[in-house]
Amino acid sequence: MKHYPSEIVNKRFERKMMGYDPDEVMDYLTVIAAQMDALLQERNALRDAIKEKELSLLEYKERDQVLKATITSASQMAERMRGDAEREAKLIINDANQKAELITRDAKDSLKKVFTELGDLKRTRLQFEANLRAMIQAHLSLIEQGQQFMPKMSLPPEMDMK
Repeated sequence: MKHYPSEIVNKRFERKMMGYDPDEVMDYLTVIAAQMDALLQERNALRDAIKEKELSLLEYKERDQVLKATITSASQMAERMRGDAEREAKLIINDANQKAELITRDAKDSLKKVFTELGDLKRTRLQFEANLRAMIQAHLSLIEQGQQFMPKMSLPPEMDMK
């Protein structure tokens, strides 16, 4: 049975000849001492539990700080990686644009060259045709001149194939 402070203050002992009954007082003090000992043990156990909880709380706070630092670090790393990826993408795009411009320029140059060669070939063909016509005209002129100097010969009737 627990004794409360108001009970202890209001406790009355029986009177004997020389004062209070020593056995009753001793019994009461023994009970109070046992109760005080139990309360002290409970208080010490609660203090130990509080210390353990405070240590656990401190450990959780440290973990929380580490987790926050890790999240911050990961966020910064992700941001750096994103920035690096954007810069690399821009470099790749610029490189691709430069290559595309070079390819386009080369293709235009090749096309100009083909058109130039085609024009040269047309001029060469026209020159060849003109030369051929001139040669044919010259040969025809020679044939006509040859016919004027050499009249047409008639074949004897037996050789005529008509």
